[in-house]
Amino acid sequence: MTAPAAPPSKPPCLILAGGKSSRMGTDKAFLTIGDDTILAHVVRRLLPQVSEITLNAPMGFPNPLGLRLLPDPVPGQIGPLAGVLAGLRDIQARSLEATHLLTVPSDSPFVPADLVPRLEAEAGDPNAIVIAASDGRDHPVFGLWPVSIAGDLETWLSDPDNRRIMGFLERHRMETVEFQMVETRQGVLDPFFNINTPEDLQEARRFAEELS
Repeated sequence: MTAPAAPPSKPPCLILAGGKSSRMGTDKAFLTIGDDTILAHVVRRLLPQVSEITLNAPMGFPNPLGLRLLPDPVPGQIGPLAGVLAGLRDIQARSLEATHLLTVPSDSPFVPADLVPRLEAEAGDPNAIVIAASDGRDHPVFGLWPVSIAGDLETWLSDPDNRRIMGFLERHRMETVEFQMVETRQGVLDPFFNINTPEDLQEARRFAEELS
């Protein structure tokens, strides 16, 4: 008698919080929507979908949620690819059984509740990068990254001219998963809405009140 297949394990998640938030005057992750910070909204939506959550941020970064901090391995705040590399190398260093790393940004409070299963459904090629999309736009920071690409990413980032996330994605097979916009009485909400300006924050608060 054949034993039933083990259910797939949930991937570890890295929240990318290494940006400078220059347009907001403070770190966006700790601005509030309702009774919670933006980061707390992100964490709450991710917890049922992942095996663990680590925060890609410098050591000493404010950390009221007590998440494990993982700084960039490349100095100079060069962008999200440095965070991806940190997460992939961390999986290898801790000998985790995970084959992929999920990344999401710290400034998108409406992370879809089915983000991980939808991305995993398209991860048939174990070496393909799977990213989210909505309304005809790709969102590469919402991605499922195979651990197998860590070496190539490290080599890519060793060249200071290589910083664009889409430039790196073009080197690999990439799958895109389209997510539907969400209809609300406040208007149409992009599930990957990110907060960059005070106006964005006010809009997010209106959507959050409607969705609650």
